[in-house]
Amino acid sequence: MQKFTKTAGIISLTMLGMGGAALADSSDPIKIAINEWTGQHVSAHISGSVLQAAGYDVEYVTAGAVPQFAAIAQGNLHLQPETWGNNVGEIYPKSVESGDIVVLGLTGLEPIESWMYPSYMNDQCPGLPDVNALIECSQLFAAAETFPKGRLITYPADWGTRSKDLVNNAGLPFEPIAGGSEGAMIAEMQSAYKTGSPMLVMFWEPHWVHSEMDFDWVQFPGYTPDCDTNPAPGIYADKTGDCGFKQANISKIVSRDFESHWPGAFKIMQALSIDNGTQNSLLLEIDFNKRELEEVIAEWMGNNEAVWMPWVEASK
Repeated sequence: MQKFTKTAGIISLTMLGMGGAALADSSDPIKIAINEWTGQHVSAHISGSVLQAAGYDVEYVTAGAVPQFAAIAQGNLHLQPETWGNNVGEIYPKSVESGDIVVLGLTGLEPIESWMYPSYMNDQCPGLPDVNALIECSQLFAAAETFPKGRLITYPADWGTRSKDLVNNAGLPFEPIAGGSEGAMIAEMQSAYKTGSPMLVMFWEPHWVHSEMDFDWVQFPGYTPDCDTNPAPGIYADKTGDCGFKQANISKIVSRDFESHWPGAFKIMQALSIDNGTQNSLLLEIDFNKRELEEVIAEWMGNNEAVWMPWVEASK
């Protein structure tokens, strides 16, 4: 892991007339995980800015979406405010069960994760967004290096292998190609959209791209716990593991000793909640309008004291 950045306090404690909770807590910095996508940066920096406003010292530390859980379980990282529960690997559930990772509750975001394609593909492939129509039209999405299979852009390699697992388990005629990063995936989406080219990509919402471009979600058979043993009806009905993606709960998590070291911060993070509208609007400013993240978060803090002040007051 590598320290990512450290920002100055957004609002002075003197102005707030606060700081009692922080004074009663450990003076050690709270280390907040920073993952590979901007939405998580927003959640992390809102959390960090609110904690700073309450008098805490914070550090932002880069950490992979799956490898971070070992660091949190070991106490080397302390807080992750945007944990997508369907992309956690094997360490996370074991660490929650053992108490090395503590789940504070939901972040407030309502996510969608699945495959999506530009809406103009509906004219080229009648029957979309149904997955059976997608299979029939798979060669429309092929590239020279994947033909006759369709090309599927998946998450970067260290975000997990759910799309690859679905393709393999259900025998789907697509070749998964891992995106290098969120930015690389978006650049490819924008390029395809400008030229009206076919594209199939694993992606998520909330995200600002849904304000800039019109994408539709592939409709898979609904997720059920027995997907791996009870094939869903359809073209690939003889295959197991053929249902859609389990949708995430997005949680706030902390290390085992977080509450004992920073009891006030623990209460603040329990109270903190971020909704889709808030994150989408901030993502639009950062990723689309190319403003600095710290500037955008500071502006949000200045304009939304009525939103976050009750979180700080929860620490009393």
